[in-house]
Amino acid sequence: MELSAWLTYFIATIVLSVSPGPGVFSSISSGLHHGFRLGLWNGVGMQVANLLMVIVVSLGLGALLLASETAFTVVKWGGVAYLIYLGVMTWRASPKTFTEDKDDHETTAWGVFMRGFWVNATNPKGIIFFAAILPQFIDTTRPQLQQYAIFAGTTFAVDLAVMMGYTALAARVFAAMRNPKHLRVVNRTLGGAFIAAGIALASFRRAAHI
Repeated sequence: MELSAWLTYFIATIVLSVSPGPGVFSSISSGLHHGFRLGLWNGVGMQVANLLMVIVVSLGLGALLLASETAFTVVKWGGVAYLIYLGVMTWRASPKTFTEDKDDHETTAWGVFMRGFWVNATNPKGIIFFAAILPQFIDTTRPQLQQYAIFAGTTFAVDLAVMMGYTALAARVFAAMRNPKHLRVVNRTLGGAFIAAGIALASFRRAAHI
């Protein structure tokens, strides 16, 4: 693998991670409602989903999803439904104080983890990125498994760091917001963002990567 190829992928991953989208909204929401320590599991769940996508692509199944209208449609509408569900639940959530959320038990951490996992696993844009863009950085004249491992590690490190940043920032903002009315506005703003992201995914077409 050429260093220039890795650097290009590294930059592309940073841009993708910091750009507003379902992952960013989910990280901010987790930071606001659970604090940094518990909200961090949301980012870990996202990275596990990313890792599974890289494995799928490395096995050649990513191209199958891109080629199959049915498979892509199922993933896309699954993502739309889940994001809108998160939006409705966040919109309707009752304001909670920071101390209540950051003391949640381990079962809640698992729930936050799975929330992050499904946000990324049902996002067709992630499939487009890993199936249509990642393979372009692979040198077919060299062992591919090692290259996929390096790119997967790069994605994991960059995206987790970015999502940790969003979660930490949100947690600090939340710690200073004790007014339930303010928190209700935040809930509805984030809920609307999730719903908007779901609507955006509904208009996302498989041919958009061509």
